[in-house]
Amino acid sequence: MISRDDVVRVARLARLALESAELEVMRTQLTGILAYIDTLRAVDIEGVEPTAHAVPLVNVMREDVVAPSFALEAMLANAPDRVGGLVRVPRILED
Repeated sequence: MISRDDVVRVARLARLALESAELEVMRTQLTGILAYIDTLRAVDIEGVEPTAHAVPLVNVMREDVVAPSFALEAMLANAPDRVGGLVRVPRILED
């Protein structure tokens, strides 16, 4: 069980300003979280391989397929300042 002083210390480290009622709520919630961690520690994981995902995933990316794109003139039609096939933008870095 977490004490009120522990919650005050954690709140100070996290730079949280908690009222007295909020401290009690946080104490209850943190106690529940630590109790759940103890439950997870009790689970026998002997022989279980570590995994990055809960279900096996082979490849979640779609195939890269070449498709027609918009014409250059159509893409640059609304550009405010064009130079050839480029769009000129204001300089933001100094020399």
